[in-house]
Amino acid sequence: MKIADIRKLEDRQLVHEELRLDREIIHARFALKTGQLEDTSTLGKMRRDIARLRTVQRERERTAGLATDTLRERHRASYDPKAAAAAAPAEAQSAKGFLKGIVDKVKGKE
Repeated sequence: MKIADIRKLEDRQLVHEELRLDREIIHARFALKTGQLEDTSTLGKMRRDIARLRTVQRERERTAGLATDTLRERHRASYDPKAAAAAAPAEAQSAKGFLKGIVDKVKGKE
């Protein structure tokens, strides 16, 4: 995600995208530990995207004279992980099936 695209997002969208990436990075770490993550560079990309989002959030907070993490606290409650997963890009949707691969290994289908 480019910084120019991030700057175009509304405050609520910034926070929701950060929370979505937080969840996605947890899934990617799990996939890495189970040997199911094909592209390990995605972890670094997600961390950098989160850092960019937090940087823009803090810039907006400072411009408005708000305390640190004010935007995050305002919009965190309105985040719905299920709705975010449905609206996520196709690359994020591919991580959905890694648990299926684990189940298949346990059941001996693979």
